[in-house]
Amino acid sequence: MVDVAKGGEVQLEPEYDRVSEIKAFDETKGGVKGLVDAGISEVPRLFHQPPDTLGETHVPSASLYGYTIPVIDLEGVKEDRSARKSIVEQVRIASKEWGFFQIINHGIPVSVLEEMKLSIRSFFEQDVELKKPFYTRDFTKKVVHNSNFHLHTAPAANWRDSIFCNMAPDPPSAEELPEPIRDMMVQYTECIMSLGHLLFELISEALGLNPDHLLKIDCAKGLGQLCHYAPACPQPELTLVTTKHADNSFLTVLLQDHVGGLQVLHENQWIDVPPVPGALVVNIGDLLQLISNDSLVSVEHRVLANSVGPRVSVGSFFVTGFHPNPRVYGPIKELLSDENPPKYMETTVIEYLTHFKNKGLDGKSALTHFRI
Repeated sequence: MVDVAKGGEVQLEPEYDRVSEIKAFDETKGGVKGLVDAGISEVPRLFHQPPDTLGETHVPSASLYGYTIPVIDLEGVKEDRSARKSIVEQVRIASKEWGFFQIINHGIPVSVLEEMKLSIRSFFEQDVELKKPFYTRDFTKKVVHNSNFHLHTAPAANWRDSIFCNMAPDPPSAEELPEPIRDMMVQYTECIMSLGHLLFELISEALGLNPDHLLKIDCAKGLGQLCHYAPACPQPELTLVTTKHADNSFLTVLLQDHVGGLQVLHENQWIDVPPVPGALVVNIGDLLQLISNDSLVSVEHRVLANSVGPRVSVGSFFVTGFHPNPRVYGPIKELLSDENPPKYMETTVIEYLTHFKNKGLDGKSALTHFRI
């Protein structure tokens, strides 16, 4: 209890009971969308980010400082040998210096991208009673809808709701998928799996390996689709849609809408990743940094809240998730030498993901735990 002087008397102000507030919020199963629908005008305290988190350096207009996220045109990558060579080199530089790049002419029709975003929005904007059957914190399920996977462990909750669909290697049946996203989730997954195979080939070549090297060690075996919905926020300066983190995947392909808010930490500056019509954002995940022995970098990024909203995004995470997979991953032996010894211990995907989940989005790299 806190003593508060008022009118010459000492009154007791109740302490903030964060645990109870989180429990009450989670039990509604309505998520952030439920709060907005209830007409709140202030962001609940459980979403308030620590001031030092929000006060980190930000470059409002990256181009003014000479910083621009690389945009790579994949036109001709399968037919033109010289074009492919140039693309591989662009991928190598972007993956080593930025850990992030955008791709255009990637082969997925714009109509599919637009329909996918609409289907996700439809799921989150339907009646809450229709969403509740999918609301769970059992992450072994193939379809998981909730608000903040790390709600009970993170320093602050994020201003977003999510639905995660584990689409490979053992996808849910059509009946297990929510009706608003059912058809598009299957179609979009097929497109992303095909694109993912191409990206892993390009990255393998960028590392000086055979094109199929990363595919042979199951980097593209698993795919989880993580779809976020962030409603307009009444006090966007107090919270974030996604706290600073690096991805727990081999590779992530992101479909973002026109709202924006994604930022990458580059040379200690927050750089905007502007939405480019028809483009997809690609970023290196922690597991790819680990097996490349730091040849490629998994970079921290975050998403700002906004008062415009809603913001919709679909992150396609190439990782086998919590499926039993005995394969052990460590720095690729072909990349090692006396001058470049292994920097990480070997681990399994499950061991890595368990550490990541228990740690939560606390702004610190999960890779540190596995460094030699």
